[in-house]
Amino acid sequence: MKKAPLTRLAQITDFHLQADPEARGRSGSPLRQLEAVVAAVNRQRPSLVLVTGDISQDETAASYRLAEHALSRLEAPWYWLPGNHDQPALMEECRELHDEVDLGRWRVLLLDTHVSGQPHGELGEAALATLDERLATDDRPTLLAMHHPPLPVGTAWLDEIGLVDGEAFWRVVAPHCQVKAVIFGHVHQSFHAVQVLADGEVLAYGCPSTVDPFLPGSATFALDEASRPGYRLIELSDIELETWVERVDIRVLNSQS
Repeated sequence: MKKAPLTRLAQITDFHLQADPEARGRSGSPLRQLEAVVAAVNRQRPSLVLVTGDISQDETAASYRLAEHALSRLEAPWYWLPGNHDQPALMEECRELHDEVDLGRWRVLLLDTHVSGQPHGELGEAALATLDERLATDDRPTLLAMHHPPLPVGTAWLDEIGLVDGEAFWRVVAPHCQVKAVIFGHVHQSFHAVQVLADGEVLAYGCPSTVDPFLPGSATFALDEASRPGYRLIELSDIELETWVERVDIRVLNSQS
């Protein structure tokens, strides 16, 4: 039997843009690095791009307009969700927020873990109940996307500001075997783990940021000076997925800025 063609997704995350397009991050130009990652993603020809939060650093309308302009260069449809640094209302003014993407054989659910004024994330009882209902009514293979990691990533200071109701989240997911993977931002580093549940396993993946990579395993805040901005590619087959991280060399870019 001939296999169905793969669907390729890309994940980009954690831009930390400011209203000033010339503003600097800790390790370069956030806007220019985002533009370089967008160009690299286009060369991969994804069918869809997921943007998993922390679009802004200063939470200004101007920063979201910069992001929307840069992301408009993507050659595939794109969807974004908020992170802890974001203002969802300002994002919505700039571009609609969606909670689901229908891919035919698959679907992607976009979950909002933003808690106003807090670095940690939370879904809350109402959102968890809604997630349970949504999963109960559709058994297609499902990918969940959010900003905060729903499990420890082994970097102590980040684990303190992850998804505070992560255990409740996994209890909701556990009966729904169609959930294949969870992708998230927030950690500014590549990460993968397997969450073992009573009736199966769910893959969990963190994504490198477009700016200021964090040092994995650090007890306190530290940048990974040897790392580069990156993005995640995800290929969906009939019921399974394959994923990997690509990096973007922006050393020359930053030396010129």
